[in-house]
Amino acid sequence: MKIKTDDKKIMRGVECIIEYDSFQKKILSGKKLRVKHGIDPTGPKIHLGRALQFQKLRLFQELGHKVVLIIGDFTAQIGDASDKQTIRRSLSEREIKKNMKDYEKQIGKILDMKKVELRYNSEWLGKLTAKDLISLSTSFTAQQLIQRRNFKERWDANKPIGLHELDYPLFQGLDSVAVRADIELGGSDQLFNLLAGCKIQRFFKTNLLFDCLKINKNKDFYKGPIQNIITLKMLSGLDGRKMSTSWENIITIIDSPEDMYGKIMSMKDELIFQYFELCTFLPMKEIKQIEEDLAEQKTNPRDVKAKLAREIVIIYHSKKEALSAEKEFERVFKEKKAPTKIPEIKIKERKLAILDLLVKTKIASSKSEAKRLILQKGVKIENKIQDNWQKTVEIKKGMVIQVGKRRFIKLK
Repeated sequence: MKIKTDDKKIMRGVECIIEYDSFQKKILSGKKLRVKHGIDPTGPKIHLGRALQFQKLRLFQELGHKVVLIIGDFTAQIGDASDKQTIRRSLSEREIKKNMKDYEKQIGKILDMKKVELRYNSEWLGKLTAKDLISLSTSFTAQQLIQRRNFKERWDANKPIGLHELDYPLFQGLDSVAVRADIELGGSDQLFNLLAGCKIQRFFKTNLLFDCLKINKNKDFYKGPIQNIITLKMLSGLDGRKMSTSWENIITIIDSPEDMYGKIMSMKDELIFQYFELCTFLPMKEIKQIEEDLAEQKTNPRDVKAKLAREIVIIYHSKKEALSAEKEFERVFKEKKAPTKIPEIKIKERKLAILDLLVKTKIASSKSEAKRLILQKGVKIENKIQDNWQKTVEIKKGMVIQVGKRRFIKLK
């Protein structure tokens, strides 16, 4: 794909652009474009996979375009089925409100929120009538929706497909009409939903507007643009699958510098360069050189990963905190010492069964999990591996309990 824009950074990490020629015309026209992105509050924290999309939106902001950010407080009640092999659980309004409580603050770590047009899609979707939904449904056939990859896989495997799940792309497409999107940006797994936006924008050019949109009061038909689509490469999570809140394989942008650094250092080596490309601002030429040096064994994979961890922590925290996190990582994993700062929990009892102790300190969520951790030799007390899940522990002030490589608790 030949780059014609003034800022080649826009193309970094891009999977594809739909209607590339018309996209270039829009970019080079000098017009202030409306760049749409939607995010459903399915979890309270924004992870790096979502953050890379906000980083791309930031580039559009810097080029003078208007970022239109839609918080899917209505669509989150359905849940996007893009990567789901089972029916997704619907969220309650209470859960959604709790999840999106700090979204603006988190997104503000990346975007200039004063320049963002922030919308909630309950503003128009919450006003849809049954008649509106019937009209909107005529823009797709049942076959088109069922043939969507993950739905087809479920159909072939005789797994249930919720009727409400079929509505999701219709609603996301209606969002594009409501905000008059020139461009919509999303992950490559969102392509079906993004294309629905184009389809429904075209549908509205020849169909009466819904009252809930209130776009053209004196005209019957939609006069807005047909959006172009930019899909971005998907970021792998810590387990190699797509980074997803549902799978708990995430690094969030509000993780502490120490946790963020440690998680990056724990990832598989084969993910290093994907993270360099998608999650850092290092020039691709420099990344390519690092890759070549590693292939020729001129450098140690651990040192490369440490550089990656520093770069990412600097972006979401600071250089000072990145260096401090690195020092702390060396202390714990190289020097085999306890962290300098350990969360403290007060225990009143003088003696406790070890399973009760792990649950009481919240290191384990249940006795069965505590037992499993001990049998896996994942529990240390005062730096000694615990292998007897039936033992009783004598509680001492200052005692340090460790689970795994990064979880520590001190008793007080």
